[in-house]
Amino acid sequence: MKQTLRFLGIDPGLRNTGWGVIEACDNIISHVADGRIVSKDKAPMADRLLQIFDGLEWVINTHKPEEVAVEETFVNINAASTLKLGQARGVAMLVPARFCLHVAEYSPNKIKKSVVGTGHAAKEQVQMMVKMLLPGCLSDSADAADALAVAICHAHHRDLVQITMQTSGVDA
Repeated sequence: MKQTLRFLGIDPGLRNTGWGVIEACDNIISHVADGRIVSKDKAPMADRLLQIFDGLEWVINTHKPEEVAVEETFVNINAASTLKLGQARGVAMLVPARFCLHVAEYSPNKIKKSVVGTGHAAKEQVQMMVKMLLPGCLSDSADAADALAVAICHAHHRDLVQITMQTSGVDA
């Protein structure tokens, strides 16, 4: 009997947090929904993080994923920007944890390699491949396409992640 699983991919960002939901059954993946959560630029940091929290809570309540995958933080030259992104990423990991969902993490290079075939692909290449892999996906948001790429990466690598966690003594 084939089991269909629903995965939520999250591309955290303080201004735009992309999200994408897919279903996977064996090696077949399909698009369910995607979008982005936009926080108000002028709002205080705590309010912006709450907007992300509320948005992700809505996504999980609406689409009921079984597992979640989050893109790891890309460290850049601007330390302040990296710290702000880390705060948004913390919220992106906290919300699914509050729903007792398993949260996997993947590096940007692993995500790109899983979807495009090379770890240094451009955003446009990722967006094009997501549309090819998920017929019916009409998303024109790069943030949502990145989140769908995170979900696709998880669909491809989740069994390996669970085996690694079990052999290291961590409950999956």
